[in-house]
Amino acid sequence: MTNWLPDLSRGSGPVYLRLADSIESAIASGALPAGSKLPPQRNLAYDIGVTIGTIGRAYALVHERGLVAGEVGRGTYVLNRAETPPGEQTDALAVSLGGTRYQDAPADKIRFDTTAAPDLGQGKIISGILAEIGEQHLSEISSYSRSFPRNWFDAGRRWLARSGWTPEVENIVPTLGAHAAAVAVIAAVSAPGDKIVFENLTYTQVSRSARLLGRRTVTVDSDEFGVIPDDFERLCQQQHPKIAFLMPTVHNPTVTIMPYERRAAIAAIARKHSVWLIEDDLYGGMADDETPLIAALAPDRTFLVNGLSKSVAAGVRGGWVACPPHFAQRIKVTHRMVTGGLPFILAETCARLVESGRAHEIRKEVIGELSRRAHLAREHLRGFDFASHPHAPFLWLKLPEPWMSGTFKNAAFRDGVLVDDEDEFKAARSEKTYYRIRIGFSSPKTGQELTAGLMILRRLLENGGSAYDGEI
Repeated sequence: MTNWLPDLSRGSGPVYLRLADSIESAIASGALPAGSKLPPQRNLAYDIGVTIGTIGRAYALVHERGLVAGEVGRGTYVLNRAETPPGEQTDALAVSLGGTRYQDAPADKIRFDTTAAPDLGQGKIISGILAEIGEQHLSEISSYSRSFPRNWFDAGRRWLARSGWTPEVENIVPTLGAHAAAVAVIAAVSAPGDKIVFENLTYTQVSRSARLLGRRTVTVDSDEFGVIPDDFERLCQQQHPKIAFLMPTVHNPTVTIMPYERRAAIAAIARKHSVWLIEDDLYGGMADDETPLIAALAPDRTFLVNGLSKSVAAGVRGGWVACPPHFAQRIKVTHRMVTGGLPFILAETCARLVESGRAHEIRKEVIGELSRRAHLAREHLRGFDFASHPHAPFLWLKLPEPWMSGTFKNAAFRDGVLVDDEDEFKAARSEKTYYRIRIGFSSPKTGQELTAGLMILRRLLENGGSAYDGEI
């Protein structure tokens, strides 16, 4: 075991991040050579005067950077990068864009880190549609999609319609899911160096994609009602952003539903400062919420995106975007450039699912199943502080003392459950700590598996730090 102690006087930002950077520097300089054991987390926490949670987050971060490996009961050791198989090595770009999820999740873990639509047998319906398309469109499925049939747009118009508002069919663009739609919009209406607004907590796959495109991320404050209009106004006045990415209905991960007054205020501020809005409504169609869409309040500057991944089937990669007038062609071309194009067989499958009414039927069944799972999760986690929605495939749980989000995630992983820590949803570096995790419960195949995972999490929550010995 090494007697190494970090120098945290350099750098800025949260202590756990400075500690992780110090460990990485020590490994690069040889102060922590390959094979050396890092100090036990409890010991290091005492030596430098921080909490064990801070140490746990730092150790988890260097573990994700591919610099160390650890086993419960043995400790954490510096890896020999020269002997690490290429497939297991990581680089800085992969780490910065990959988030905090395990990129290759072990098959023996219960997955509470995904919110894709649960498997209710819809694969049989989809396979039937695929067979029909194969018989009817042999030439189309073996070539590029050079023309888009009318039914692709009609299906998007039908799927995006909600709360008394329906987009015009000429403003619809079919896409490879809601994520691809959002990224295409960012690429189409902004330029490298432009600033994109995200909430402090958000679906960070889009914010990371924006950074990959050379856009800069700025964050806006939110509360229990969503984005705070005054802070959005301040941001628009001082930072002059080009676009704001919002999730007003069943926000991921907080499940917040923004009230009408907030939506109207955000729309007015965006119009005043010429800011484009992307409204992610991926969970909105499942929420049974009648609050008007921002797209209905500001159709001249709102891009509404939605898809089938959470409510029908993630594997078909189906989505659409409703654009402001005269933007559809630009988004269509940009989407093709960003994604490589829309496969005929997937787009036709999604269109037939919607046009036949089967997508709506599946969504109804999915909502019923998620309601049962949400009820089960609330029962098993009764007594703890969490936010949930009866139709949402996840809940946002506040951790009791002394748990830190990253440390709890590691403990759950050790005990066989994958959850998302709060850092997975932070659009930018932040010193704000929420002490929360997201528990997604749509993936387990059976009620028995779901119950087993929830019982593991409850046991960890009840036992506190004594259930986790501090090693990765």
